[in-house]
Amino acid sequence: KVKLGIAPIAWTNDDMPDLGSENTFEQCVSEMALAGFTGSEVGNKYPKDTKVLKHALDLRGVEICNQWFSAFLITKPFEEVEKEFRAQLAYLKEMGAKVIGASEQSYSVQGQEDTPVFGHKYVMDDEEWDTFCNGMNYLGKIAKEEYGIALTFHHHMGTVVQDPDEVERMMANTDPEYVSLLFDTGHFTYCGADPLEMVKKYVNRIKHVHLKDIRPEVVKEVKDNDLSFLEGVRRGAFTVPGDGCIDFDPIFKVLEENGYEGYMLVEAEQDPANANPLEYAIKARKFIREKTGL
Repeated sequence: KVKLGIAPIAWTNDDMPDLGSENTFEQCVSEMALAGFTGSEVGNKYPKDTKVLKHALDLRGVEICNQWFSAFLITKPFEEVEKEFRAQLAYLKEMGAKVIGASEQSYSVQGQEDTPVFGHKYVMDDEEWDTFCNGMNYLGKIAKEEYGIALTFHHHMGTVVQDPDEVERMMANTDPEYVSLLFDTGHFTYCGADPLEMVKKYVNRIKHVHLKDIRPEVVKEVKDNDLSFLEGVRRGAFTVPGDGCIDFDPIFKVLEENGYEGYMLVEAEQDPANANPLEYAIKARKFIREKTGL
């Protein structure tokens, strides 16, 4: 009931297009298949035409399992967000995806190359929290009832929902029927949370998993030198599972014991010039097989 995927961000980076600009869409999806993955998220080089995309993926035995959605619930009119959301849902439905990964990007510093990621994130007030949680419930309702797709929320460094207390508040104030969690091992570890504690706490509301590992010495560098999230990526803060400091054994165990169903997706953005995407994809696939038997 668990499928394995990998994100194209290891081949070409959406936020920093110079990273992996030389890698084509065809190379990316071919190497995903070669490494033994059957699922992919949508990257910026992926064809927008669903027929073209489907054909290319079918040839390689790969399917689309999720796509990032940037919500601006606290800074844009809801109608505007809804319109963009529906367009993306229609695309995902055509591709047969069961999940959409939403992140609240209002005031986000994750994409700002000159803003330190630590100590500079925006903190919502009570009114904004209400707007945000109500908005997520509405989006989740639309996704589930009209498109048959589950909204999973992606907590993320540099955004308004980054730390455990923020995740907790969001989970407490959204409807479990419409809003699930996209559990990301790397982002929890990066902000100082214990991913094992988090998976235990939210396992019944997790509908998508991002597996990424952390190089703690690089995160320390980012913190000590007031570096941005993107600079951290360039320097190798993230890596594939099994190559950093996270102990995945107990995390896999919690997911398995609680009957997790859905995708576990390797999403470790690095500079492809330093971390050959195929090599690291194979490394990740081997690690997951050894640890889980999948």
